Amino acid sequence: MIICQEGSMTGRERLMATLRGEQVDRPAVNFYEIGGFQIEPQDPSPFNIYNDPSWEPLLQLAEESTDLIRMRNPFCIPSAMRQELFGVEEYMKDGSRFYQTTIKTTERELTSLARRDPNIDTVWTLEHLLKDTDDLQSYLQLPDEVLISRPDLRGFCEAEEAVGDRGIVMVDVPDPICLAASLFSMENYTVIALTEQELFHALLEKHARVLYSYAERVSQEFPGRLWRIVGSEYAAEPYLPPRLFGEYVVNYTGPLVQIVKKYGGYVRIHSHGRLRGIMPYLAEMGIDALDPLEPPPQGDMELCEIRREYGQSMVLFGNLEISDIETMDPIAFEKVVKRSLLEGTSGSGRGFVLMPSASPYGRKISLRTMTNYETIVRLTQKAAF
Repeated sequence: MIICQEGSMTGRERLMATLRGEQVDRPAVNFYEIGGFQIEPQDPSPFNIYNDPSWEPLLQLAEESTDLIRMRNPFCIPSAMRQELFGVEEYMKDGSRFYQTTIKTTERELTSLARRDPNIDTVWTLEHLLKDTDDLQSYLQLPDEVLISRPDLRGFCEAEEAVGDRGIVMVDVPDPICLAASLFSMENYTVIALTEQELFHALLEKHARVLYSYAERVSQEFPGRLWRIVGSEYAAEPYLPPRLFGEYVVNYTGPLVQIVKKYGGYVRIHSHGRLRGIMPYLAEMGIDALDPLEPPPQGDMELCEIRREYGQSMVLFGNLEISDIETMDPIAFEKVVKRSLLEGTSGSGRGFVLMPSASPYGRKISLRTMTNYETIVRLTQKAAF
């Protein structure tokens, strides 16, 4: 084994070597959304949780001591038809921000409602766009042009120039099942996906056509980069049986994976929760990487098992639960990090990136949380190969 001098690689070099399955000086470490999302700590908006002073040390730690992966969606210019048929109204009520979306079809008006609260960085869907099969059939009558937006890649290039050799830029997109399932409540989605499979296939096909066109254009103009594709967990247990993962994910996300790879890109699938029943299907699609590899009880496979059975073909990202970072005693958490590093790098494998499953979404970062993030960095930087 070739051993590099510890610290001799830049973040960009370390991440790209990991994706290619090459030797690195130490495991890469990444904080996922922290250092990934576009965050403006100086924005005084009451809806910007990151302007609280408690966030500053954590944001600084990510920027200075981790292998950065900027998660970016290109700015998209909507079609004239989309602007005509889609409407979004934004308003304030009781201190929260609401978003009312309306789509006009030939038969009816479809509506959804979402809420954003000031102290939590998440959006709650109060009303989903599609409530039943009648809504679904009406939605399917919309021309594809309504869903198409033309990507503008200037933001990718600017982000890549800004991050420099500290890391890379990752294209962040949903897959067809993510776009389809999120139109419904989870209850209605699972019922329709199980009992109205012909209709659901039609919905997946509609979104797939749009995504394939998008991926082709972005991959041509921005080749050889890492992509994160989200949404496959919608078709995993406990929501759907593994056989439907083959139908709803492999058949539609699989071609998306191949478009990216055709232009030298790398595909990382994001899938929370249980993996055992879907790992053969993920391997079948030829993906390059997988996250967040949640340990039991959130997941159903240990990292060492995933590494042993699939680590030759996939780079493994993750294995640290955000709930552990926020709540676990620092001494106990240090043992968790050491185990992840050991299991993620033992034996042969394409590569491993130590990473949390998510990031805090509240306004205050506690001392315990900060200490545990510092432990992640400290132990990874000591783990030279």
